[in-house]
Amino acid sequence: MPWNNQNSGGRGVGGGPWGQGGGGGGNQPPDLDDILKRGQDRLKQVMPGPGLPTPLFALLGLLGMAVLGFYAFTFQVKPDEQGVVLRFGQFARTEPPGLHLRWPYPIEEVRLPRVLQQRITQVGTRPAIRGGAGAVRDHPEESLMLTGDENIVDVNFTVYWRIRPDRDPKTGKLGVEQYLFNIEAPENTVTEVAESVMREVVGKTELQPMLTEARQKIEQEVQRLIQGVLDSYGSGIRVDQVQLQKVDPPNEVIESFRNVQAARQDRDRLQNEAQAYANQKVPEARGAAERILLEAEGYKQQTVAEALGQTSRFLKVYEEYKKAPEVTRRRMYLETMERVMGGADKIILDNKNGQGVVPYLPLDQLQQKK
Repeated sequence: MPWNNQNSGGRGVGGGPWGQGGGGGGNQPPDLDDILKRGQDRLKQVMPGPGLPTPLFALLGLLGMAVLGFYAFTFQVKPDEQGVVLRFGQFARTEPPGLHLRWPYPIEEVRLPRVLQQRITQVGTRPAIRGGAGAVRDHPEESLMLTGDENIVDVNFTVYWRIRPDRDPKTGKLGVEQYLFNIEAPENTVTEVAESVMREVVGKTELQPMLTEARQKIEQEVQRLIQGVLDSYGSGIRVDQVQLQKVDPPNEVIESFRNVQAARQDRDRLQNEAQAYANQKVPEARGAAERILLEAEGYKQQTVAEALGQTSRFLKVYEEYKKAPEVTRRRMYLETMERVMGGADKIILDNKNGQGVVPYLPLDQLQQKK
């Protein structure tokens, strides 16, 4: 029968589902005896007779005890979990996935951390309650940091971590044991340690490398330092990866930084073009210089060889001249005149011996020249 707060029949205002209250006693506590009596009456209506059958009552009692014993003495560990059993509040043992036995509470207590689940901690942003799936909300108190060259940068990053599955090599304790008992609020601890380490690394790095080529180096350095701090706490946490999501100047000056970045890119492009032009022209100039040097060396060797040859020829002529000066002088005169006058188009006749020569006038050739 539904509970109706309105007046109905002989009930007063504020009557409960069992009919308690009435008149001005709407806020009075329910009468337990009356409730039990009404429950017995309804049970008798369902099962007519002088009372409950004894076999049925015993069967229900045994079934209830079996169910209670099952839940009191057993527990189940899911595939991605690891059962941690505490005996009187102290770590006793771990159990793999499956169904296991335990002493009932408060003798033994079981905790089931998800050791295979990779946890994600975001620094600088949080998932937004409103705005739909994928919406985030900025936390500038975590993301605004000071760089090594005294610039402000907005850094958002994500830390991927999980519970360590093996034992700590220093203490020999299991990672899940350290995770449960050595630190309080592990997720807050990871967030605070990650933010502190990132501020340390950013404080040693200049702004320009952070915006360009130093992102991977920063991620590796931050991961190493976070792992070192968590190991010193004995947290039982293993950091899988640190990933930078956003590294930008503050929103108030981001446009100016973009202009500076564009100017630097133009500068680098012009420098690269000039370097490429230099790389093209310098080898060409060196090749031309080498060619000129080789040509000069060849000309020198040719000139020296010709000079040596002329000297040798002159010495040989001189040797012959010393043997017969008059004959040699006459021959040299004739050879010189032949060389000088051999290409001339004039004919010189001796007056004595040229009297018998008939003059020849080439009229046809004179007409062709005109």
